Amino acid sequence: MSRGKYYDELSVGDVYEHPITRTVTETDNLFITTLTHNPQPLHLDKEFSKESVHGSIIVNSFFTLAFVVGVSVSELTLGTTLGNLGFEKVTFPAPVRIGDTLKGVTEVVDKRESKSNQNRGIVWFEHRGYNQKGELVVQAKRAALMLKSPE
Repeated sequence: MSRGKYYDELSVGDVYEHPITRTVTETDNLFITTLTHNPQPLHLDKEFSKESVHGSIIVNSFFTLAFVVGVSVSELTLGTTLGNLGFEKVTFPAPVRIGDTLKGVTEVVDKRESKSNQNRGIVWFEHRGYNQKGELVVQAKRAALMLKSPE
């Protein structure tokens, strides 16, 4: 089983372009929207959405956020994190549509050792998602509690 990186293997400024990409399907959008009990017609109603400023259904933003964080796990945090501490800022500068292909990039933007436990530290990741045109569709800053290498 592969693993993510330990706290001491991550450096501020490191950038990871994740190899997993995904073309968003109508089913993806339907599942995330109904699983989260979100009745927003912009995500579910083609006729309603045609009349909106977007002109078509737009993908639920929780899918977009979950994608960019999810594709980072195998490279960065698989088995080496103790959990998310929070998201400081999440923006969606452009809508995602059914049929868009997403890719994720993660940058290590800050880190510090834990004040209460010497075998862990906090790492701040900036996750960015892009569509097939290279347009930024999501940007999120996340803090994760990371284990240090067992040496």
